[in-house]
This record gives sequence, structure tokens and C-alpha cells, in this order.
Amino acid sequence: MSHSPLRLAVVGYGNIGRSAVEAVQAAPDMALAGVVRRAATAPQSLPAELANIPVVADVVQLGRVDVALLCGPTRSIPETAPLYLRQGIHTVDSFDIHGQKLWDLRQQLDAIGKQHNSVAVVSSGWDPGSDSVLRALLLALAPSGITYTNFGPGMSMGHSVCAKSKPGVVDALSMTIPTGTGVHRRMVYVELAPGADFAAVEQAIKTDDYFSNDDTRVFAVPSIAALKDVGHGVSMQRKGVSGVTHNQLFEFRMTVNNPALTAQIMVSCARAAALRLRPGAYTMPEIAPMDLLPGEREHLVKTLV
Repeated sequence: MSHSPLRLAVVGYGNIGRSAVEAVQAAPDMALAGVVRRAATAPQSLPAELANIPVVADVVQLGRVDVALLCGPTRSIPETAPLYLRQGIHTVDSFDIHGQKLWDLRQQLDAIGKQHNSVAVVSSGWDPGSDSVLRALLLALAPSGITYTNFGPGMSMGHSVCAKSKPGVVDALSMTIPTGTGVHRRMVYVELAPGADFAAVEQAIKTDDYFSNDDTRVFAVPSIAALKDVGHGVSMQRKGVSGVTHNQLFEFRMTVNNPALTAQIMVSCARAAALRLRPGAYTMPEIAPMDLLPGEREHLVKTLV
């Protein structure tokens, strides 16, 4: 069954938003409706790559939009997603806080989606996101055992945005450094505004939920631009038991451009949201992998199974 191209709006134009525009344009079954930014921007001040792309302050100015890719900060998602879901527009976000807050957001958006016939895919980055799918699969392969997920070394976009939001910070970079067995150190570099109190900035960062559970070290530097590298990665290991057989060992490793991979996963989830899923909210382990792919089911089964 063929479909007309899905029309996607990219909401926000930071690191992920830029990569999302590129991923939508590269998708064979999608069209970029436009970019939504918080305030209207004069055409002459837009980045060159947006010269021929509609850039608006309100999604209604883009006409039909099937899916909104929410590329703003994680803490904006609980407020932003309902605005789109209530208009019947599916949403995909990369909410990156694990645990109870993720579950609470899923439940909140599930109720709104069911009421307004729309779908929300929550936490569709790579962790949480595609790594979550791998952890679920590893648990199925070895129900008893331990999985260690080691991130980095690399830039955490969510942690960097959080650090940058603190008063007195002009820009920030949070590097995730793996120390083994799923334990991490946060190396946070901040470019301070003139007169800013470093001790106050350091305290604000270390006591934030993003950082309070990790070994966090904060450093003042003259320029974040001189340090920034958006590369990241993960090494995942599970050692466990299949049935009653011990010593099953599984390993997965990847090194990635963080915003590019996050955006690509969001675009793939948009396909599932618009074409496969019933109204409500979902995380990635709840979605069949084939629902993320373009093409007919018969062809996918014959070539992948």
C-alpha cells in the first residue's frame, strides 16, 4: 500500500533540529512542512540552509502537518507536546530523563493522545530510545543476569542544555566519561558571563536532578566553542542465564554523532506514529522494529527475517 509523503514539522532548531531537517529531507516517504521556532525570525537573519524552507512561529501556518518532531529541551516536552497532540498532530520527542519522570510523561501524553486521536512517541533518542530496545531484547535472551550500559566519552546534549540554563552561564558543555559497570563522571565546562559567581554556578549544576546522582566536576573555561565535539557512544554488556545455562555474554558498541543519530531515530519513529500506532503514547520498546521502516511489510519480512 502506498501513501502520500508524510508531512513533518521540526519544532526547534538547535543541534537536533538541524539534523532533523536533514533526516526528513533524506527520507524517501516524507516531506518537510517547515520549521517552527519560538519567535518569528526575519528572513535575512535565518541560517542559509533554511532559505527555502518555511520558518514560522505557529504550526498552523504550515497547513497540514502529520507529525511534529519536538527538538527542544527535554524539560519543555511536557508543556509542548500537548499543544500539538490536542490539534491531532502526532508528536515524537527525545525526552532523556529515565525512570518515574519518563513514565509520568508517557501516561500524561497517552491520555491526551487517546482523547484527540493522536500518537506520542516518548523518549525516541538513542538512550532512552534505541538502547532501551536493546536492553529489552537482551533481557529476553538472558532473563537472569546484569546489563551494564556505559556511555561516552562524549557530549551529552541534555546535560549541556541543563548546565547552559543556569544563571551566569553563557554556554556549557557536559561530557559523559564512563568509569565502568554503568557508572559515569560528568565533566562540565562552563563559559561564564562577566561577573558571574563560579561557586554559585557550580552549586546550581551539581544539585540539579540531571547531575546530582553522578560524580560531577565543573570547570570554568574561556570558550566552549573551542571544546565542543558532538560525538558520543555507548558500550553495552549483558552477562546472564538463558534458561538454566550460565555464562551467556552479549556485547554492543557504537560511536556516533549524537544529534544526527537522535534525529534519525525520531524521524523513523514518526513513520510508526503516523502509519502504524493506535492513538496514545509509546516508548520505543513498545514499537515493533519494522514499524520504523519505510516499505511494504511483505518486502521487509522477506529481506530481514
